[in-house]
Amino acid sequence: MSVLGAVLAGGRSSRFGSDKALACWRGKPLLAHAVDALAGQCDAVVVVGRDDPAFTCVPDWPAPGQGPLGGLAGALRHALDAGFDFVLTCGVDSVGVPHDLRSRLAPAPAFVAAQPVLGLWPAEAAALVEEMLFGSGSHAMHAFAARIGARPVKLPLEPANVNAPEDLARLEQHHGL
Repeated sequence: MSVLGAVLAGGRSSRFGSDKALACWRGKPLLAHAVDALAGQCDAVVVVGRDDPAFTCVPDWPAPGQGPLGGLAGALRHALDAGFDFVLTCGVDSVGVPHDLRSRLAPAPAFVAAQPVLGLWPAEAAALVEEMLFGSGSHAMHAFAARIGARPVKLPLEPANVNAPEDLARLEQHHGL
């Protein structure tokens, strides 16, 4: 079973007020934390929805601005083209992703109940995501998860979701930084 890690990083960071992928926590950007969290669990990792020369990047599909589902579509298309069976996803703003997320979510499809952007998805679901993106229904990750019958998984400790500078400040305070 070959697994591609995909950091969904195509958001506008409007609530954060600046590019949150580059916001630092524990001395490095959130983007680097997300890539590192997936690297030990996957055969390869890509960053979806942004260009960064430090990482292998793929575009959102069919175009930017489609939300996390557009990032997932880009990741699944890339996975199919590159011969991967599954995609393990996390958001660029997911802090504290467990190092055993892949095993906790297996077998696919499955997602973290509180944060469906954290999921293990079959690459063959690319066509379904694309169909949803061109349809008039919901483009939410929860809707996609329900559509493919993905299992929600509760984690003992949920990763933090950094949407605003205050969230990052709370994390730093909580961890004594």
